[in-house]
Amino acid sequence: MARAFLFVLDSVGIGGAPDAAQFGDEGANTVGHIAAACAEGKADNSKRDGPLSLPHMERLGLGLACDLATGERPAGFQFDGPATGGFAAVTEHSAGKDTITGHWEIAGVPLQQDWGYFPNTQPAFPEALTKAIIERADIPGILGNKHASGTGVIEELGVGHVTSGKPIIYTSADSVIQIAAHEEFFGLNRLYDLCQTTRELADAYNIGRVIARPFIGKSAESFERTPNRRDYSVPPPLPTLLDRLEDDEHGVFAVGKIADIFSHRGVTDVRKAHGNDAMVDTTLQAMDDAADGDFVFTNFIDFDQIYGHRRDVAGYAACLERFDARLPEMLAKLRSGDMLILTADHGNDPTWHGTDHTRERVPVLIAGPNLPTGDLGLRDGFADIGATVAQHLGVAVGPYGKSLI
Repeated sequence: MARAFLFVLDSVGIGGAPDAAQFGDEGANTVGHIAAACAEGKADNSKRDGPLSLPHMERLGLGLACDLATGERPAGFQFDGPATGGFAAVTEHSAGKDTITGHWEIAGVPLQQDWGYFPNTQPAFPEALTKAIIERADIPGILGNKHASGTGVIEELGVGHVTSGKPIIYTSADSVIQIAAHEEFFGLNRLYDLCQTTRELADAYNIGRVIARPFIGKSAESFERTPNRRDYSVPPPLPTLLDRLEDDEHGVFAVGKIADIFSHRGVTDVRKAHGNDAMVDTTLQAMDDAADGDFVFTNFIDFDQIYGHRRDVAGYAACLERFDARLPEMLAKLRSGDMLILTADHGNDPTWHGTDHTRERVPVLIAGPNLPTGDLGLRDGFADIGATVAQHLGVAVGPYGKSLI
């Protein structure tokens, strides 16, 4: 029986979204602009130099998918085919450009209305919400209460947090409340309890995620976030691909933050790792452990979290190249009947203004023995990705999406 592997390269968009202007993102193009910067020598550092080199994803059809999305190839992409995989560019339906929205639509549940957000003001949170968090969690107060970068706000307020006992609570352009606290001085389990309390209060504001952001260190210079992040997400409003697979007794391996994104629904095996290289290792083990009919779903977070939001073009390029170098290890795990899909959930163009995600089309690259190769078209709706997996594994597609093959 077939197995399926769906790997989301978090934020690796390819531009061209027809509604990008509505999000302030007209012209954003994550892969295209990184490639241009590399070709111009603007993304050289101690870890990389020269044109962006992604030979394995190029052979699967990445540059050709970019052409579908925007009408042009990224700078330095020379591969003309024939592609060794099936390739497509896909447009998002949902009214958002965040992680949950993208992943839910991939799994067959597009959002019919947008999330709630907090204004970019100080304070950012309504007074009633702040008061309720303090009272329910029995904390002396909060620090932050604004839009902030996760690493920057810890550097700015970490010492004050340790000395006062007040957690750092902040937000961003996403529908999110993030809570940073020191693992030792505040306590990891106490942070998780605070996030659970905040999750219950956030429902009234239609907020998609509450995220625990633990850190360690003894000074602003030494503070660093740990791998013990935990996301508290709203559960999907409809059954997803994961639910249908679990109901049909397929194994569903969730690697990275996938289980958190789907509120641990439809998941039979949860595996965590810190950093893309460790995520590849964990994914390779999951591929070995997956039985006939099973599904492995991985989110590779570093592209977005470490490089996109920090507008680090050279770092993003090096991260792409490192992933591409390890892709053959994953392809080598495929056996007769298997399907591997590479895609993304949104963009995060590191050359763009601000630090937010960017509204873009995403690539879909499909590989596997005896699967169709070549142009699969410009498709409307991320749900086509989940529909492709569902058809491959023999479960119902659901009300949204149509298989790409």
